[in-house]
Amino acid sequence: MSTFIIAEVGVNHNGDLDIAKKMIDEAKKAGADCVKFQTFKAEEFVSDVSQTYTYKSQGKEITESMIEMFLRYQFNKEEWIEIVEYCKNKDILFSSTAQNKSDLDFLLSITTLPFLKVGSDDLTNLELLSYYASKDIPMIISAGMAYAYEIEDAVSTIRNAGNNDITVLHCVSSYPTEAKDVNLKKIPVIRDAFNVKVGFSDHTVGSAAAIGSVCFGTTVIEKHFTLDNDMPGPDHWFSINPNELKKYVDDIRFIEKALGQSELKPTKNELNIRKIARRKIVVKVEIKKGEVLTHDKVTFKRIDDINNSGIDPKNFHFIENRIVKKDLLENETIVLEYLQ
Repeated sequence: MSTFIIAEVGVNHNGDLDIAKKMIDEAKKAGADCVKFQTFKAEEFVSDVSQTYTYKSQGKEITESMIEMFLRYQFNKEEWIEIVEYCKNKDILFSSTAQNKSDLDFLLSITTLPFLKVGSDDLTNLELLSYYASKDIPMIISAGMAYAYEIEDAVSTIRNAGNNDITVLHCVSSYPTEAKDVNLKKIPVIRDAFNVKVGFSDHTVGSAAAIGSVCFGTTVIEKHFTLDNDMPGPDHWFSINPNELKKYVDDIRFIEKALGQSELKPTKNELNIRKIARRKIVVKVEIKKGEVLTHDKVTFKRIDDINNSGIDPKNFHFIENRIVKKDLLENETIVLEYLQ
């Protein structure tokens, strides 16, 4: 089964509809299955209007009003409808993380969502999870910063609401995530402990961790991307650019094919190669008809064994000391028909 790849826009559109559309174009061009946004109303999202937020942008540390920042990244109804329609026209799935119940209700009033995504920050917001689960739409939840019991509570809440289509994303909520903190071994543990599908919310640099996650059985991978790492905003600097996103998707698709089958046998191409790569028993010195075939008269060399009639070195003991039925020249391949 192909890994479902989510190109995470988040707020990297900077509140600009044209940028959002360009990001949809790039996600489609890169081969992602879905482009995902975040839907919120700043007044419902930020309780203290005096609260500030500090982040890294364009190589500097920026501190600004949190509510002003989110107001800048907020789309109105008409803009969301335009984004949804643009995704349809580009033939790429649209989704968005709804920050509150009202945001989800709004999204469902303008489109059909392929899944509902809840971020790690709301993993313990069980009332919200229950409401989302009641919509009977596949649920994807990130498990960053979580203890096992918190994942269990979240999964149980969703199931108790009657929704059993659950994917839990292994996630490390640090940006970027260092290799020592990735802990991909958690992925099969999450799958088996909670009997859910598993995925990976990737905050690392590059595609190595994503490739590794596929080997551990992920069905969904989510990755932040941007048009340009030097754009102003909190998430651009650790996101991947369009060229990197294309390579990211290609690397995942490669490893999916490379995992292949577990049966221990040669591939079709190997069966052809082995005919010229494997050594066979050949004549070392000229052998006359009637002579006894002994070890000192043979050697082991590569031949073009198209008919697969040569004898493997490991089987020499089966033909040793047999009488030769015809004259054999140096470097001639020995076949059973030449022996009594």
